[in-house]
Amino acid sequence: MKSTEPGTNCPICPRLVAYRQQNKQLYPEGWNGPVSPWGKQNAELLIVGLAPGVKGANLTGRPFTGDYAGMLLYETLIKYNFASGIYKANPQDGLQLINCRILNAVRCVPPENKPTTQEEKNCRPFLLRELQNMPNLKIILTLGVIAHKNILACFNQPVSKIKFKHGQFYQINEAITVVNSYHVSRYNTSTGVLTTEMFEAVIHSIKNKL
Repeated sequence: MKSTEPGTNCPICPRLVAYRQQNKQLYPEGWNGPVSPWGKQNAELLIVGLAPGVKGANLTGRPFTGDYAGMLLYETLIKYNFASGIYKANPQDGLQLINCRILNAVRCVPPENKPTTQEEKNCRPFLLRELQNMPNLKIILTLGVIAHKNILACFNQPVSKIKFKHGQFYQINEAITVVNSYHVSRYNTSTGVLTTEMFEAVIHSIKNKL
């Protein structure tokens, strides 16, 4: 298989490189690099987020680990047997994924958690190769609009054709279904855009299809 990941000091996006260097000064003990996917490549479920959080995966090196977003995600995955163990916001917490793989559409942390369109395009080949290297992939869960539009781009589908809608299931090809959910960010959960019940309903529906 081809390597699906950028190098530790990926130079492709100048703005993200500069931000990485800034964070290395602020958080010298942190990961401060592209965050690789987590979970086995033979999984049937792929969860796609936006990008590493500056005080989350950017520091821990594991997707959705270290900040608030991981709490709802991993606790729900545990509840529906897509993960086992206890989430402690630490890569050494012993948590294990079951039939599930997690990654971000953009591998490096962007300023204000907002990658540019060009940065998304720059990182998309890594996302595409990841999809190609998952032989048993059946469902892709996109967390938020950016993940949604990047997955559509990987399948050469225009955003105008399939608009993001929370709880939506759509067949992207003969083998793969894409599911939309609002992102599990603190902002969305604290404002009620996404509730625990709403997210659990999405994961429950996915579980029933696998």
